[in-house]
Order: sequence, then structure tokens, then C-alpha cells
Amino acid sequence: MSWCGSFALWRGGEYKDNRDGQMGIIINHLSYVYGANTSYEIRALDDISLKIEDGEFIGLIGHTGSGKSTLAQHLNGLLKATEGELFFNGENIYEKGFDMRALRFKVGLVFQYPEHQLFEETVFKDVCFGPKNKGLGKKETDLTAFDALQKVHLPEKYYFSSPFELSGGQKRCVAIAGVLAMKPEVLVLDEPTAGLDPQGRKEILTLIRELNHAGTTVILISHSMEDVADFVGRIVVMNHGRVLMDGTPGEVFRRSEELEEVGLSAPRVTRVMKKLKEQGFPLREDVTTTEEAAREILKVRQLFGGV
Repeated sequence: MSWCGSFALWRGGEYKDNRDGQMGIIINHLSYVYGANTSYEIRALDDISLKIEDGEFIGLIGHTGSGKSTLAQHLNGLLKATEGELFFNGENIYEKGFDMRALRFKVGLVFQYPEHQLFEETVFKDVCFGPKNKGLGKKETDLTAFDALQKVHLPEKYYFSSPFELSGGQKRCVAIAGVLAMKPEVLVLDEPTAGLDPQGRKEILTLIRELNHAGTTVILISHSMEDVADFVGRIVVMNHGRVLMDGTPGEVFRRSEELEEVGLSAPRVTRVMKKLKEQGFPLREDVTTTEEAAREILKVRQLFGGV
């Protein structure tokens, strides 16, 4: 396929030439094999094609070993595809001369339990590490780190404390601030709420939503259907290294039987609404949040003469 130096736009299973300068990420027939040409060969990704638009909030879900974390590590070049292409803002990242270092500043990857990577003696120094490594001067580094810490809502009294004195949720916020300090256009988070209590989970997810509303493209890897349903606008379900489903939360969770077949399930509220519908109540099956469920049940109650 010849790309002629232009950006290719994914539409309905077909790529079309696009000269309007539209940005984003295109994954084109990408595959990845661990241990290629050995007896331990495993095809972790198998012919993945996706288009990620600027500003999207995507939930990437799948059981353990489905390939979601492997795919995430391709987005900023930590892993190189065995086959296929990956385009960032119109450039093939595998072409000779592509600036991979610059890509890693633009696509920030937050690993699971990122607080384990904190190492500086103060929170502020830890967040300064990324922009300093990027080559910024001291004044700009300090301002950038301060801005990142403001974005994650960490109280200023902790800025010059040891990161190891913070709570689990606060450490997670500092780790995310360290990535934000590099001013990424895309933020990829691998199970960002793992190990946190309910309040910590809510705070982290609310923060991520705020970052998305401010213009950052977010890709959230999670096994929690409730987290995904409440926050993302699009869900990509992976199974055995391939894309099984791709749609809105309502579209994906409506296919609850297929999800169960691959070891996943729809959110609890979606399953409850489905059971109620099976008992004769005229309710939607694509409800994914408690707020939606409450509105639907109230409509039915009014329909049958309730107060």
C-alpha cells in the first residue's frame, strides 16, 4: 500500500486518503509475535486495525492475556510490531528517521502500579524528572512540574514531602503528574485504579475524565466494567490478540452473552436491567450507569401510574 506521505483515514474497514491534516493514531494490520521463530513463539497481537481520534476517551478491555497491554506498549514505540504499521499524526513511526524519543513525550504511558517507579526524595523532584529529561531549563521545568501537580489536585503541602509518605491514591496522582509534566497529547493508563479503595478509584477516574475534557486523548486499560461504563465514550474489547468489539458502552454491553463467553461481563446495572426486561418491564438493555437506570425505572413507574 502506498501512502504518498499523506494521512490515511480508517472508515468502515477501508482506508481512504485524507489530505485535510486530520491527526490521531492509526493502527494498520498490526501483529506482534513474542519469541518469533522459536519454540516459545506466541502471537500476542493478530492483525489489529484501529483509528483513534484526537480527544477520544477509549476503554481498552479484555481478559488477562488478551493483548491489551501489549497493544498499549506499541502506541509509544516501547514494542515494535512484527507486521503492520502504526501512524501518529500522519507519520509512520516505523519509517527510518522517525523521532521515537519525541513520540514517547507525546504519548504518555502510565503502567500499572506506577507509584512503584517513584524514586526522588521529594514529590516535586520526582515530577521534574520528565521535563528535565526532555531538555527544559530549570525555570520551565519547575513551572511545568507545578502545573502538572495542580492538574492532579495534590495539595501543595505535599510538594516537598517524600512521595513514600503519601497514601496509595496520592502516590498514583504523583506518578500520573510525572507523565503529565511531559505534556503528552495522548495518555495511556494501564489499570490506573488497581489496588485502590473505592474513594481512591473515584478520585483517579474523575481526574482522568477532567484531563480528557481538557483535550487529552485517553486510552484506559481496565478489567472493571463499571469503571469503563461510567467514564469512557468508546470501548474496544480484545480477545486472543484481536479486536472482538468496538463501539459505545451501550453497543458493547448489549452483547453480554458474547462478553461472558470470553470471560468478561457487562456492568452489574446492565445485567439487572436485562433481567427486569426479561420479566416484562419495557426497559432499555443498553443502560450502563446507575443514573441511566434510575431514569429508565422512573419512566416505567410513571407509565404504570406510579408517583
